[in-house]
Order: sequence, then C-alpha cells, then structure tokens
Amino acid sequence: MPKKLGIMQPYYCPYIGYWQLMNAVDEFVVYDNIKYTKRGWINRNRFLQNGKDAFFTINLKKDSDYLDIKDRIISDVFDKKKKLKLFEASYRKAPYFKEIISFFESILFYDQTNLFKYIYHSIKEICKFLNIETRLIISSEINIDHNLKSQDKVLAICQNLEATKYINPIGGLELYSKETFNKQGIELKFIKSKSIEYKQLDNEFVPWLSIIDVMMFNSKEDISKLLNHYELI
Repeated sequence: MPKKLGIMQPYYCPYIGYWQLMNAVDEFVVYDNIKYTKRGWINRNRFLQNGKDAFFTINLKKDSDYLDIKDRIISDVFDKKKKLKLFEASYRKAPYFKEIISFFESILFYDQTNLFKYIYHSIKEICKFLNIETRLIISSEINIDHNLKSQDKVLAICQNLEATKYINPIGGLELYSKETFNKQGIELKFIKSKSIEYKQLDNEFVPWLSIIDVMMFNSKEDISKLLNHYELI
C-alpha cells in the first residue's frame, strides 16, 4: 500500500510550510535524537510586532553543545507570562485574537521543562486545531542505526516504515538524490510553498511568520486552503 513520509526536526510553532509538509504525508517523523543546533528554528520563531517581524525564543539552560534535542532543558528564565503579554499586545486587533490567544496560552503554559516534550506537545495540539490527521512518530522509537547521517538515515527510516514516497522541503534539493531513492523503491519529491499572502492589520505583509500569525488572521477554512497551497517537484 502506498505510503508518503516526511521527516523534520521539532520546531516551536513553525511557519506554514512545516504544516504543509505534514499535511501532505501519511506519516511524519519528528527527530528527537539528533543534536540541538543553535540559531535554528527549534526553540525560536518569528511573529508580528509593530508591523515588523520579531523573534520569540524559548530560553534554554546552558549545557553541552553536543546534547540531543531530547536532552535539552528549558531555562527557569523563560518567562511565559511576559511572552504571552507580548503576543497579546501584538495581536489584540487580529480578527481571530480571542480564540487563538487562548489556544496559544494553553501550549505556552504547558507544564514541561524538557525541550523536546514541550515542543512535541505544541505540534500535536496545533495538528488537532488544524485538523491534520497525519500520524506522528518520534525518531528514537524507530529501529534503525541512529548513527547514520543525512541521506542514509532518511533512507533507513523510509525502509523501516515501508514508505513508498518521501517528501522533503525544497531546501534539501541539493542534499538528496532521486536516483538513489528510486533504487530503493522510494519516490523522492520536494515540497515548495506557493506565494502566500493575507491581511495583517494595516501593515505591509510580512511573510513566513509563525503559524500562530496565520491562525490570528485566517479562519480554519482559509488555513485549510493554505495548507494545500504548494507544489511537489
């Protein structure tokens, strides 16, 4: 039976392209046992503030740079109340503010200090909200050689889960070989978001912000359409 698979790192409230990929596949693997990377999107994202993009960051305890995501701990200085007030001030005039700020508060105040568990909870809750029914799988629960790297690791995961099609973000176009995947009986495709624009108050549109921004300004019906606004290459 055909099965489409996607694999990504866990990002906190990521941009809509992340959810487009998840919605495009049958099963979606979330990495927990790979090294945490600074300056990535694991514990930060962008939101709208005074008509411009600003960063939202989950503060982490200082620790070894070699720890996996599942071993990183959220810092005591991560001020959830302050973050919530920041979002309230930024989005209070948004059309879906009342519903979405309540939803955001529920994932923001989730009682968990483990970074992966905290983010994974938010991913599951956003899936429910967006009616994405894709099965989520945590990478460490898959029986493969987890010392494999890059394309070899992806292929091993695909084979273990019996995927017939692997879909990767367009940014990996140079990293993966369609020929190599085909030899393993797996079709390789790349997902590319089409141009997306919606009304953000009276500001000039700022693209590719957190999914929370999309939810603040769009109905569930409109978001459902945006989730399918992509092409496969």
